[in-house]
This record gives sequence, structure tokens and C-alpha cells, in this order.
Amino acid sequence: MIEEVSQLEMWFEFIKQNWLVFLIALIVLLAIVSFVKTMIKWALVVVIVAAVAVYSGITWDDVNNVVTTVKDETVLKLKDQAMNSMMEEAKKATFKSNEDGTYTIKSPNLELTGTPNSDKVKISFNGVSLGEWSMNDTIRDFVKEAKQNK
Repeated sequence: MIEEVSQLEMWFEFIKQNWLVFLIALIVLLAIVSFVKTMIKWALVVVIVAAVAVYSGITWDDVNNVVTTVKDETVLKLKDQAMNSMMEEAKKATFKSNEDGTYTIKSPNLELTGTPNSDKVKISFNGVSLGEWSMNDTIRDFVKEAKQNK
């Protein structure tokens, strides 16, 4: 807790000492976004934000850690939502046997593709592929319910 407070104080002190740089960067960003109408404006925005980040001492490892954390949390939330949707949408799911021996199950928000007697299925949630998952009880129940809805 003390370390968090000291880091927060450090950031406030840094901003106090460099407020003019941040103000100029903000004004330049607003001007670019307002007046430049091409894709170049976004390149300039990225360059300015990167320059301010480098100036403030943020490393690429810090940025990479934040991006990785956000990505992992987002995927985890999507997986949780997909599992909840499986339980809620099982009665609406439709089962289809494909010509290549695989099966596809579709519900309003989910699409599941698998091979009979396989432990792996591919899952898409709201059109976003969530990759290949191992079968668990929830997925097995979803498949069983969809087969009954034929």
C-alpha cells in the first residue's frame, strides 16, 4: 500500500514538473485530430503518444505488460460469457452433422464445431473465434441438448 502511494506521489510530482510538455502534447493532439482528415493523423497521434510515453519513462515492457494483461482479461471474460451463453442458449441450439464427419452447433450467440469422440471443439462467440477448447461438462451438456433439439 505504501509503495502504491509513493508511486502515485511520484507521478503527481512528475506531472507537476512537466505540465507544460503534457499541455503542449494535448493541444497538438487535439489540433491534429480536428484538422487532419486522413490516416496520417492517427500515425501522428501514435507518434506523439509514444514520444510522451518515452519522455515520461514508460518502457516498452510496461506497455507490453499492460497489453498482455488487458488481452488476457478480455479473453477470460469472453470465455466466461460463452460458458454462460451455453447454459442459457442450450434449448435454442441446433445440431447439424456435416459431410466431412464433423458437427456444428449454432445458437443465437455461439457456434461450436467438433468431431465426434474428440476431446476438442472450436468455439466462436458473437462471431469472435475463441479457439479450441477441451470438452468439459458444460460443453458436453450443450452438445447433448443441441442433439435433442434436432
